[in-house]
Amino acid sequence: MAAGGRGKAAGKKAVSRSSKAGLQFPVGRIARFLKSGKYAERVGAGAPVYLAAVLEYLAAEVLELAGNAARDNKKNRIVPRHIQLAVRNDEELSKLLGQVTIANGGVLPNIHSVLLPKKTGTASGSKKGESAED
Repeated sequence: MAAGGRGKAAGKKAVSRSSKAGLQFPVGRIARFLKSGKYAERVGAGAPVYLAAVLEYLAAEVLELAGNAARDNKKNRIVPRHIQLAVRNDEELSKLLGQVTIANGGVLPNIHSVLLPKKTGTASGSKKGESAED
């Protein structure tokens, strides 16, 4: 044990703030960026933990949806196209990343209804549909 109660106790293993908070994202690095970025004169102890948790949640959400998009396309690897499909098909993520361009993401498949070929015999087609539902 250190003399006079100063300093770290001898033989004590360092525990990261990320592991204390139960996070994967680096709390210490985010704290460093907040301090060096001059967003405020002082940065509280809880701020980088909270920000790391929010960023980790958003990353997990995007990755889960992108993984589902990859699986739908019968692929094992997530590529930018899958991230684009995941983000643009989710209303809240699409609003959050509305002004963001994802490189090699492409666009959502969408054909305007005006451009689609007109259906012939619409009156007889609707009657068939009604009889099937009844």
